[in-house]
Amino acid sequence: MLRRLVLTVAATATASLAALTAAAPTAGAAPHSPIPLPLLEPGQREPAERSAPGDRLTVTTSETGNPQADGTYELTCGAAGGPAGGSHPEAQAACERLAEFTTDEQDPFRPVGQDTMCTMQHGGPATARITGTWHGQSVDATFDRSNGCEIRRWETLEPVLPTARQDTSRAPRA
Repeated sequence: MLRRLVLTVAATATASLAALTAAAPTAGAAPHSPIPLPLLEPGQREPAERSAPGDRLTVTTSETGNPQADGTYELTCGAAGGPAGGSHPEAQAACERLAEFTTDEQDPFRPVGQDTMCTMQHGGPATARITGTWHGQSVDATFDRSNGCEIRRWETLEPVLPTARQDTSRAPRA
């Protein structure tokens, strides 16, 4: 099936190039010769997208309920599954999570839409900011846990962001 598709594409490209070559050049135009197209061998695939040189993010978190998780961390993820690095405490797992978003073609840094209905719940005072470059795009995103949508957005990005714990010592007791 793939071989037939490759041959069909090759035949179509050859016919198109022949038609263009046969067309009379416009006045003053330099004659040109067709550029041969490389054929794919059966089973060979073009990469879906050229990968960026790698992701490089700065993650700053505060008031997560876990003092060891609060602070500023660097996260570097190598292109095409290269090694993870930086000072992020879970660098490899964080890079693997970011790779899942790339595969699913999702933007984990996109803010919640203004018209989105969110549950009125509070997930604690945790805040985060992520800046840098991801998938060849500039990133400057803020996160909090002020409502159901923001809580979900935070949790979807774990372990890039740490698991936040709500401080229950100040919660009213029943």
